[in-house]
Amino acid sequence: MSFSDFDAIYEDDQLEELEHFQDQTVAPVPEPIIIRGAGNMTVFGLSNRFNSEFPCGLLSRVAPEEFKATVGRINGVLKKSLPVNVKWLFCGCVCCCCTLGCSLWPVICLSKRTQLTLDKLFEWENNHLYHKLGLHWRLHKQQCDSNSMMEYVILIEFIPKTPIYRPD
Repeated sequence: MSFSDFDAIYEDDQLEELEHFQDQTVAPVPEPIIIRGAGNMTVFGLSNRFNSEFPCGLLSRVAPEEFKATVGRINGVLKKSLPVNVKWLFCGCVCCCCTLGCSLWPVICLSKRTQLTLDKLFEWENNHLYHKLGLHWRLHKQQCDSNSMMEYVILIEFIPKTPIYRPD
């Protein structure tokens, strides 16, 4: 056996050991938690409030008080912005025939602004608390169960833990 053959066999064994080690250290990540809108009014898929009931999938990860405080801040943003959006939507629908649909642009822009405000709130919450706990909150658009309409939900994803004892 020559020296180059020996190296080739050694590299194959090393790759097999590395794959075996990676299989042992990769921890399964739980399914994301979905929080649907619970309000009585929805504008462009965004409900006017989210349910603050503590999901059982977050037990031993987040205090129920922190969860309720976060959902309360989200509902506060929605409470301030969605009534204005509804008024503009009503005005836009009344004037839609005269303006050839251009009167709906203000409500579309306001809806985007509400989504951006929520995204900034999620970013702040993630950076200050939830990333440290291995969670990532975000606003996610998904199809409703009952029909083909789209809705925005809060998606709480679990960040996989990095194995610090794994060799580089």
